[in-house]
Amino acid sequence: MSSADDSNHGIDVLWNRFFILCMVNNLFLFTYYFALLTVLPIYIMKSLGGSISEAGLALTLFLMSSIAIRPFSGLLIEKIGKKRLFRGSALFFVLIAFTYLIADQLWILLVVRFIHGVWFSILTTVTVPIVHAFIPHRRKGEGMGYFVMSTNLGVVFGPFIALTILQYFDFMTLFKVLILMMVIGLIFCLILPVYEDRLEKNLTPDKKSTLSIHDIVEFKVIPIGLVALLTAFAYSSVMSFISTYAESKHLMSAVGLFFIIFAMSMLLVRPWVGKFFDRKGANFVIYPCFIFFIIGLVIVALVSSQWTLWLAAVFIGVGYGSLFPCFQTVAIQSVSDERMGHSVATFFTLFDVGMAVGSIVMGVLIAHCGYSLTYLFCAFVMLITMLFYTTKVAPQLTPR
Repeated sequence: MSSADDSNHGIDVLWNRFFILCMVNNLFLFTYYFALLTVLPIYIMKSLGGSISEAGLALTLFLMSSIAIRPFSGLLIEKIGKKRLFRGSALFFVLIAFTYLIADQLWILLVVRFIHGVWFSILTTVTVPIVHAFIPHRRKGEGMGYFVMSTNLGVVFGPFIALTILQYFDFMTLFKVLILMMVIGLIFCLILPVYEDRLEKNLTPDKKSTLSIHDIVEFKVIPIGLVALLTAFAYSSVMSFISTYAESKHLMSAVGLFFIIFAMSMLLVRPWVGKFFDRKGANFVIYPCFIFFIIGLVIVALVSSQWTLWLAAVFIGVGYGSLFPCFQTVAIQSVSDERMGHSVATFFTLFDVGMAVGSIVMGVLIAHCGYSLTYLFCAFVMLITMLFYTTKVAPQLTPR
């Protein structure tokens, strides 16, 4: 049996029930994540009497624990196995979700956020090699593109659901609805058949007792991981500051539609991006997406009306919305099946660092240089990133 066949368990249809369960579970997970990201600052300040800085600390602690544990996620997959780690991390994530109902003091909530970040990091890492196994070999790019789309949809659905519920009910009701969503996701995790890679089942005791840098880092993924880091660095300017930028331009009413257009643009091109990736190769897709993202950042820098803001959403949705799943697929395909967990862990670590550092740096740049120059700087960063990709990554990818 070939490696491809072994990794896909004989699956030859993309929209099989296991792939759909993985997508819905991932959608629930990221809807939950972005819902809390939106409302926890409000909850901390209104219900727990915290300050704006303490509200920011809740996000920082979550990111810190998530980034800190991410490099070790691949090692945990290898030592514990995908099946036990997947179901165990899902179970602990749900159990910790219940503690938001009793976290009636700020310090308790901060501890909960720190611990929750650990299990979020592990769960999102181990999910990738699992869903990858349910995608037909010849449709990996298309399948991973749809899977990552469920993550991006969480960006839209999470805040929308959270803010809608809070219009009519209290925070406890919101937490209960989100917990119910995650319990359903846990049931999906228990239903999914997870098979271990042969190397995971045949590790010798000597190998298990030996720890090296290769158990933490997958070096083959570092070039595409650095491309993802720089892309996340540039995108953090949109994720963290597009709302305040729009407010400074008196366009705050247009921001909601910005993210809807972003999501719709991403969804509309998704079928073609994935198919071209599989049939023509990564470079055929990635270069146009780089250009779209750069143009989108330039348009944001020059925004003067709601129409130009929405036009930027189209370019960024097509560009950035397509780049991330392409990068992730390149990272996965650059290693053997048994190293996939390490690949995903290394890739996500670099991406998370880019997003976290970018949010800090962009805040400083905006304070000193203004929004327009900051977004032009991000466009320049993406131009440099495209050149780095051309020299360090593209030559290693074989056209189809």
